[in-house]
Amino acid sequence: MQKLTNVEGRAIPFGAKNVDTDIIIPAKWLKTITRDGLGEGAFESIRAEPGNVFDDPANQGAPILIAGDNFGCGSSREHAAWAILDLGIRAVLAPSYSDIFSGNAVKNGILPVVLPQEAIDRLLEVARDGHEINVDLETQTVTTPFQDRFSFEIDPFRKHCLLNGLDEVAITLERQAAIGDFEQSRAGSRDWLTKGTAI
Repeated sequence: MQKLTNVEGRAIPFGAKNVDTDIIIPAKWLKTITRDGLGEGAFESIRAEPGNVFDDPANQGAPILIAGDNFGCGSSREHAAWAILDLGIRAVLAPSYSDIFSGNAVKNGILPVVLPQEAIDRLLEVARDGHEINVDLETQTVTTPFQDRFSFEIDPFRKHCLLNGLDEVAITLERQAAIGDFEQSRAGSRDWLTKGTAI
């Protein structure tokens, strides 16, 4: 997983509330065995509408998505996080998230920032005017070129994982020496675990 410390650039001014994972990535895209290419199906029903924010040339490559309340509700499909990441989005700003989506986002290197609706409204205005936004994970702040500064909270463990690019496998590998020591000591005291027994 790629480390995340700071995300800066254009933000997609989406703002819709109660966007479920089927809107983020429709079920027909879940047949793939790879994460690559899911961005093509991301927000497919919305992108079918002319003039949508996702296909606006000004928003191409934008690393930030501004969403509405209860973003990522619905089914627990991890493909939703994969699709957003495949679009190049590394931070989502919203008033609230589904717990499962929020967890999946962090495990895939996406920062889900929770901000009050007033802050989201201001950031939508800044994004619609074409200005860049800065999301700083180390200082836990979102800023604009207009001196707007919004602080956000994040679980310390999630912050550690994002700053260091640690997914669940990498976290386990950090403990590889301790796991090996435990396995070795256990094998010595319970040798019956490692030896075959006749029945």
